[in-house]
Amino acid sequence: MTDYREVNERLESLIAGVPHEIANLANASALLWESLEEINWAGFYRMEGEKLVLGPFQGKPACIEIPLGRGVCGTAAAEDRTQLVYHVHDFPGHIACDSASNSEIVVPLHRNGAVVGVLDIDSPRIGRFSEVDREGLETFAAIMEKHLYGDKT
Repeated sequence: MTDYREVNERLESLIAGVPHEIANLANASALLWESLEEINWAGFYRMEGEKLVLGPFQGKPACIEIPLGRGVCGTAAAEDRTQLVYHVHDFPGHIACDSASNSEIVVPLHRNGAVVGVLDIDSPRIGRFSEVDREGLETFAAIMEKHLYGDKT
């Protein structure tokens, strides 16, 4: 089981005071990649207009653009709420960037209350993500928002 308290402390020490968004996103995805078990993709998509565009990540090559409202990532951004998906092949409109992915969690990122991107993590194991993961990763996202965008929420 992931010790999210430790992961989030490590994130805080990695990005606090570092003014480089892309570098911070890259280090955050690497931290998740080395800290979480049974995952095959961990990274970020950033909002550009009405679509999400691939940002720093760890894993196989991924979809470059995702329209708002499409797939798990686009749904998380459009609805501004975490998507915890037990089995992605049962998710309406799922976009299969990697056919080995079977479960997924996506957490929106905010600047001044507006969605500016998402944290996306995939697993080859059905049902990999739990409410514990949701809570830990929503805290992870809040740390990212605080240091990248100055959001205090």
